[in-house]
Amino acid sequence: MSAKHYTIEESITGLQMPMALRELLEKVWLLPKKYVHFLRIRENVTVNGSYQTMNSIVNNHDVVRMHFLGDEFRTPTSNYQIDDRLELPVIFENRDLMVVNKPAGIKSHPNQADERGTLMNFAAAYLAQTDEAPFMVHRIDQQTSGAVIIAKNPVVVPILDRLISSHLIKRSYLAILDGQVEPKTGLINGAIGTDPMDVRKRKINGENAQTAVTHYHVLAANKLHSLVRLDLETGRTHQIRVHLASIGHPIVGDPLYNNQPQSGEMLLHGFELQLVVPFKNTQQKINVKYPDYFYRDIVHYSLN
Repeated sequence: MSAKHYTIEESITGLQMPMALRELLEKVWLLPKKYVHFLRIRENVTVNGSYQTMNSIVNNHDVVRMHFLGDEFRTPTSNYQIDDRLELPVIFENRDLMVVNKPAGIKSHPNQADERGTLMNFAAAYLAQTDEAPFMVHRIDQQTSGAVIIAKNPVVVPILDRLISSHLIKRSYLAILDGQVEPKTGLINGAIGTDPMDVRKRKINGENAQTAVTHYHVLAANKLHSLVRLDLETGRTHQIRVHLASIGHPIVGDPLYNNQPQSGEMLLHGFELQLVVPFKNTQQKINVKYPDYFYRDIVHYSLN
């Protein structure tokens, strides 16, 4: 499939003072230097309708138009198979991205080219209605429900990556855990790597371990369980699940890290997303509806 062309047109807002066009593109809008290089050498950027050099001064209300040919991008095309068997729960959408409420039990993305039944397949079906396609930004575990950001063009993928890695985009989760967590507020700081004994799992200080930091706050508890809010500084595979199990309070329903017999869904849900909107740099707080079983189990465990 040949690369698709993309045009982004934005009116500048929010600048404290005039600045060079290059500074706007790289430091404010967070475009990769490679993108800016191609915009410059191809003269594919205009300000108020005419080409301007990267040293040209721009200010609020100027209209910047950028045209991309596709070869600038690491992943220029989206080739996910269309699967319309699930109506995608879209909770926020604009020109460049959408935020969806992923149901528990479905994978974030396919592992084979012809695979269907994943979130990205359902996103492909949803966006095909407007001749658009999804691009992956981040993922959450198959058993986890909640907020996932999906890009609608490859231009914003590295921008969103940088916003997430610099903690400007924040993700918060709710979980029901075994036991009473003490202290009620804390930080779990344990590097996470692969488990050499089980390819499905991760472990503290496993192979090729990477720094991982999770903040938690107990919202309610009874003799058997705790309802906690979790805020991530990093986004390692299985991070929340491994960290909570490491302090002796695994998530209820976790089939990998809870040693007690499990039945029903894993009680981990991404309930809040602090989104920074690319090019606007505005904050958008997005709350994501809990699955019905989460309400049921909060009542069941008398944590409300």
